[in-house]
Amino acid sequence: MQLTEQQITKFQAIYKTRFNKQLSRKEALEKGIKLARMMQIIYRPITKEQYQQLQTRNSQTENL
Repeated sequence: MQLTEQQITKFQAIYKTRFNKQLSRKEALEKGIKLARMMQIIYRPITKEQYQQLQTRNSQTENL
């Protein structure tokens, strides 16, 4: 997996805003690739039915 220069630069800006730390290009590339890989592993689309169930469960727990 590779990130474009634009993606690395954007990741550096987001990281700086969120954590107030400037990353080098190498650090940003490493962290960006790790983040993208983690998202590939854990992200799974949900069906409309699953989404509706989640919405129902959320609305029921809001009043607790």
